[in-house]
Order: sequence, then C-alpha cells, then structure tokens
Amino acid sequence: MNKHFDIMIIGGGAVGCALAYTLSQYDVLIALLERNPDVCMETSGKNSAVIHAGFNNSPGSLMARLCVQGNKEFEEYCKILNVPYKKTGKMVVALNDDDLPLLDEILEQGNKNGCVGLRKLYKAEMNTIEPNVCGIAAMYSENTAVIDPFLYTIHLAEAAIQNGVEFFMNSEVTAINCKNDKYEVYTNTAVYSTAIVINSAGLYSDIIASMIGDTQYKIYPSRGEYLLLDKQSSELVSMPVYPVPRKGVGGLGVHLTTTIDGNMLIGPSAEYVDSPETYATTQQMLEQLYSEAKQLLPQIDRSMIIGQYTGIRPKIIQKGSDNFGDFIIKESENNPDFINLIGIESPGLTASLPLAKCVAEMLNAKHSFSRNTNYKAEYKGSPIFRDLTVEQQNALIKDNPEYGEIVCRCENITRAEVLNALNNPLGSKSVVSVKNRTRATMGRCNGGYCLTRIVDSITKQGVAPEDITYRHIGDKPFVGCVK
Repeated sequence: MNKHFDIMIIGGGAVGCALAYTLSQYDVLIALLERNPDVCMETSGKNSAVIHAGFNNSPGSLMARLCVQGNKEFEEYCKILNVPYKKTGKMVVALNDDDLPLLDEILEQGNKNGCVGLRKLYKAEMNTIEPNVCGIAAMYSENTAVIDPFLYTIHLAEAAIQNGVEFFMNSEVTAINCKNDKYEVYTNTAVYSTAIVINSAGLYSDIIASMIGDTQYKIYPSRGEYLLLDKQSSELVSMPVYPVPRKGVGGLGVHLTTTIDGNMLIGPSAEYVDSPETYATTQQMLEQLYSEAKQLLPQIDRSMIIGQYTGIRPKIIQKGSDNFGDFIIKESENNPDFINLIGIESPGLTASLPLAKCVAEMLNAKHSFSRNTNYKAEYKGSPIFRDLTVEQQNALIKDNPEYGEIVCRCENITRAEVLNALNNPLGSKSVVSVKNRTRATMGRCNGGYCLTRIVDSITKQGVAPEDITYRHIGDKPFVGCVK
C-alpha cells in the first residue's frame, strides 16, 4: 500500500489541475492521478481555447454562473500563472433572416446571465469591425478572450507541485473500494489510500463514479473535428467568429477561432460517437467544416490549411437535445467525501478555477482545513523566447548559449526551451510534452525541421532513439537504425 493522502484527484485536465492548485492552499496531503504521461492530453488540450463570456448557457445553471465568473477573473489568473492571454472579443453572426430571432434570444440570455459588454451589431457596424465576415447582423461580445490551454493546465499543475501536491502520471484507475471510512484507489501501477476522492476524470467520469456504485451517470462522447490554418489567416479576422447556434445540434456550430499564437481554427463539428477514444478525423467532416467556414469567411483558401485534429466532449445529454445540460458537482449520496464532477464540457476551461473554488469551499465547510503557510499562488514558468524584447533575448543567450540556437523555425523555439520542457516538474519526456510546452512541431512544416532536433535533445538526456515516446507509452516514432 502506498502512503495515505487526504485528497486524491482523478484526472489531469484543466479542472483536475485547477483543483490541485486551489486545494494546495490548505495544509493537506494531495495527490493527482492521470492515466496519460502528461496533463492536458485529452479534452483540455483539444478544444478552441476560448474564454467564453457566458451567454450560451441556460440562466440559473452552474455553467452560466461559473462561466461568467471565470470570464471576469481569467485575465488575473493568467497574470498570476504566467499564461498568455488575449482579449479579442467575439462576433456571433446571423447569416440570414431566420437567424435574427435566435440572435436576439442569445443577447437576452447573456444579459440574464450577467454578461457585460454584449451588444447587437447591424451590417454597417459589423462590416467596420470585421469587413471580411459575411452576415446580416451579429452580436458582439467584447470580453471574450483566447488563451494557451496547454500552458494554462501545465502551469496549474506545476504551481500545485510547487505547493506540495504529488502527481502520478501513467496511473489509470482500475478500481475503488471504501474501507473503514477510507478509500483504496487501485491503479495499473499502485494502490493508494485517501480520505477524500474527487472524480474529475472527464470522458471517463461516469466509469469512475460507477466504481463506487454511482451508476446513475452516463457520458455521451461527442467528437469535434477541427481544421488548423496557417498564421497568414490571421490577416482575415481579428476575433473568433461564430454562427448563431441552431437548436438540437449539440454544439455552438462551426466557427472561426483566432488563436493566441496567430493561427485560425475552423470547427468544431459535433458528432456523437460510441467511444471516447474516437479521435480520428474524417474526410467528409473536414470537407463540411471548410464549406461552412467559407459561408462566414469566403476569403479562406485550402492552401492555408496545415493540419487537423479532434477533441471529444464529455456530454451528459443525448443526441437531439435542445439544451447543453449542466455541470454536475455533487457528493456521492452513499459514499461520503467522494465528489463527482460529471459533464464538465465547454465552458469547462473558462469555469475551471471557479469550479475548483466551489469544490474547495464544499470540502472546507465540512472539514475546516488549516492553511498551507507555504502556499504560493504565483508561478513563473520558463521564459517564452519569441515574446521577449531583443535586449531580453540577448541577456538570455549570454547566460545560456542554447537560447541562441533555433530548433523550430516556424515557431521560433530555441534548444534551451526544448530542454526546459524536457526537464519539467511532472517528469514527462514525450515529444508531445515538448510540443505542448513550447509549440515546437505546431508550425506549417508539422515538425519537418524541428522533430529531428527535438529527438537529438531527448537522446542527449540519455534516452535511446528507439525508446522515445511520442505521446503515450508504447507510441514509438522509431523502430531501429538503418546505418
């Protein structure tokens, strides 16, 4: 039996890491179990990275309340955690007369939810703000923003480690038993004992809940495919552009999202699938994404497309429903101190820290935790070389010459940044761990230039090429030498 913890968090997505960070303010022993080699490798790292204003959610819902709260506080969170943040605004577009009543409904709903900075635009003003976007009217949300979801989740995790939380990667939960008012959590690698369990397993949260007899929950995986456009697309629009969402579709519609790094995303689609592992992209859906995107922005060209990917939403509503459901944050009725977080889909990223605060308040009200006197909210992280002034860059190169070698030309990533990523506090050394921390391989060449240089950095850490992991254990990009 491994050592005992006071709190065990299952799941290393944005919400799980926000829980670890928030709860680390208390003087309790906390651990987080993640089945992947790194955090942010499922839903939290495969989304639109938008900080929503909160107008799409039903008035009175947890989704609405926590999203609006998160939107108001997110810029300050990012300053504290050293995460790139950009307030872009957002436009929700009516393409035809049939969309106008729905546009008015969204505006009214946003006002009910307490959103600020919402207003309706007619065509003349709409064309002044975004001249390339088609449509007859729009709602403008001035407080919508975009972030880097990878660094956000990673910095939450690393700040939690800074405050004493232990992370166990490659640890998939296989069973949970309640014994003598304690929980025994079994994984593929070890057994842990804990007084409190927080189920933040996202796509697998219903499975984790069922392990202690809470079988009333059901997750319906919904696949969302995306197209990734080159940075030249940023010249076409300055903010995320969404169509008016249509009822019964199960999402917000195919939209255009400007990213924190200057690319554009087209998507996501919304397709219910049988398995939460269905990450394949499909030719038919990618063609549909491109076609629908051109309705909003005719200037998009196929030559701008440099990649595609898929995310899966953990929905609690079935196909055809007219609503988005709501977050479930609830202590198990038959298992005290087992907290289930179910259906944490969009706007889960925006709501992650307010949601974590809700759980912390729930637990603290019951247990009266003492404060962690060594708690530190701020997290610095590693410097992002491309964002520094020339003077700051030169100072870094003087102290460490490896900042002077560019490893990724598309994204201007230095060898020092790759090495910093490989020596992260979580101990994750996969190629994707480097990618998520630095953006290396995310450019137009898709790793054609930088992959060999990343591999060189990994091998210099003592890892043989055939033992390098791409994403998950067993993902081997190399099988042997040819000479």
